[in-house]
Amino acid sequence: MLWRRRAGMNGESDLAIHGATPGENIDESVRALACARHLPQPHLDRWLAMNERSRAAFLEIAQTLRLRTGQITAALELLEEISVRDATDCADILAAPEIARIRLHAGSAPARARELIETLRARRFPRLRETSTRLAGAIRELRLPRGISVVLPRELRSDVLTITVEVARVAELDGAIEALAARRAAIARIIEMLGGSE
Repeated sequence: MLWRRRAGMNGESDLAIHGATPGENIDESVRALACARHLPQPHLDRWLAMNERSRAAFLEIAQTLRLRTGQITAALELLEEISVRDATDCADILAAPEIARIRLHAGSAPARARELIETLRARRFPRLRETSTRLAGAIRELRLPRGISVVLPRELRSDVLTITVEVARVAELDGAIEALAARRAAIARIIEMLGGSE
């Protein structure tokens, strides 16, 4: 069996294998990438437990998007949960148009990797996307003046709303306080939505 190391971005490398059967080639490539990323054994086992078509599909997207260790583990967990719920295999999930678009898009690999995880998470938790869209719309409707921003918790993992105020003069501070006070009811509604009360 012949191994060939292929130089990649950021000083990294991918391992390609030649002279092996397709299944062996895929498994060895999976193990090589897992080793390079220091992938925990339980997640490697989860990957190798997929059917050959799914192992190959995830290997391709992991290499194409240069997924980091945390992204690989998150994607594997989400794929498994979606696969069980929808009674489909991971290859079909990864062949969905919204994911194929990410894989084939010409943007930067890190940005596409983040989009992949967000897309998988949205499919796994469809209500999360709906809630995020509603919250984002409610924040836009606040029409906050410059210097004030309302930030939702990452992936809605908490019910804490962050409000930041940037001012350079006392007059700007007074204006920001007045603007927030005038929107108190709308902001309170966003907090209730975030906490699941609405």
